[in-house]
Amino acid sequence: MSYSIRKEVLNVEKYVAGKPISEVKRELGLDHVIKLASNENPLGCSPKAKEVIKNMINDSALYPDSASYELKLALGKKLNVTKDQIFCGAGSDSLIKVLCNTFLSEDDESIMASVTFPRYDTNTRLMGAKSIKIPMKNNGLDIEAMVDAITDKTKIIWFCNPNNPTGNIFKKEDFNKVLKRIPERVIIVMDEAYVEYVESDDFPDSLELLKENPNIIVLRTFSKAYGLASLRCGYGIATEELVGYLNRVINPFDVNLFAQSAAIAALLDEEFLNKVYETNNEEKTYLYGEFKNMNLDYIKTHTNFIMINLNRDDKPIYDALLKKGIIIRPGFLLGMPQWLRITIGTRHQNEKMIKALKEVMG
Repeated sequence: MSYSIRKEVLNVEKYVAGKPISEVKRELGLDHVIKLASNENPLGCSPKAKEVIKNMINDSALYPDSASYELKLALGKKLNVTKDQIFCGAGSDSLIKVLCNTFLSEDDESIMASVTFPRYDTNTRLMGAKSIKIPMKNNGLDIEAMVDAITDKTKIIWFCNPNNPTGNIFKKEDFNKVLKRIPERVIIVMDEAYVEYVESDDFPDSLELLKENPNIIVLRTFSKAYGLASLRCGYGIATEELVGYLNRVINPFDVNLFAQSAAIAALLDEEFLNKVYETNNEEKTYLYGEFKNMNLDYIKTHTNFIMINLNRDDKPIYDALLKKGIIIRPGFLLGMPQWLRITIGTRHQNEKMIKALKEVMG
């Protein structure tokens, strides 16, 4: 049968996610597998969030609140914004699609780094718009060159900060300089999926910048530091006017019943979040030391993952690690061949990974 498929769909590739543990066990006949590929929280989520989910099981037949009212109220209080400045969706990657559906038309342009979160590119092209990819500078975003690339056709510019997959940040002083040169008609997306891990005083305060720049949209998620990746809950902050338009595009029940309540519980559990910070920092220091001992260069990270430079083909190393039950993210899938992106795990997971990495690298 001959189907009529939009040319934009035919011209994009399927997103390749990190392999799930069950698939690796099934394919390779392994009993024990460690996944350090998708930047999931190795500590899981807040015990309070787990309790909320458990207590709501009898409400499974009910539709969730399509307005995510209580969640927006909690986020507003936490971030010091109004609830009407917040929009929610099934993970921030879902909201990236919403932004593209809202602002992009055929032949528009969307600016992004050449190595960054790939969903900006995919969703741009699905709308028939053109992705303008700017090469990295020192393994990070070249924000000056990105702004230099703005034309009359530019509708969105994507700043992933910290950047995925490199893990580094651009500084507030540098961003303030280029921000003045971005026209008000261009939507500035600050994708801050890993913001909870950032400790630098030089990190731009996007919520403060939003007050004077109504074309800024900030994206965040509960999938990383809060450990709720399976529930798919992301959110954004923008002006009330822009949120009003975005809510016309977001599916009404995108954030499910369990996700809304678990996210509120996770948001309020600062004790658990502090434990996440401390564990991540301790294990980051441990891994830095191990990589130095192995003479492997790495990019200092502001996230819960580290990019390391193998200086050799990364695919054989990735395949060999898989056979040892260690799932990481190979650089050839990220636009950085010869590199590996490794999620920071628990000490037990990290020691197993280092042992396996030493073995496969000889």
